[in-house]
Amino acid sequence: QVQLVESGGGLVQNGGSLRLSCAASSTIFSLYTMTWYRQAPEKQRELVASITRSGRTNYTDSVKGRFAISRDNVKKTVYLQMNSLKPEDTAVYYCNTFPSQLPWGQGTQITVSS
Repeated sequence: QVQLVESGGGLVQNGGSLRLSCAASSTIFSLYTMTWYRQAPEKQRELVASITRSGRTNYTDSVKGRFAISRDNVKKTVYLQMNSLKPEDTAVYYCNTFPSQLPWGQGTQITVSS
């Protein structure tokens, strides 16, 4: 079964940047639309950004112009470049397919201080 491992999170100041990575354990990764989700405390998990097999991207309105999703099918990795971070971006970030079909990884915590 495909496993997903997220990394790259941390504590950053308001306006800062981070780059997240999500590594998959199987080459079938290239067959999926991959998506970054996030879950803030006491809130439901929400879709942040997605990228199709061909590279078409989609973003939730709150991150448009600030975040960029990309993928490297050879490395079986999807990335999320996050710029101009805001305190409301604070959450645990996860990657998965769209719709989510794989076991969830442990996620990576992003904390943006004001």
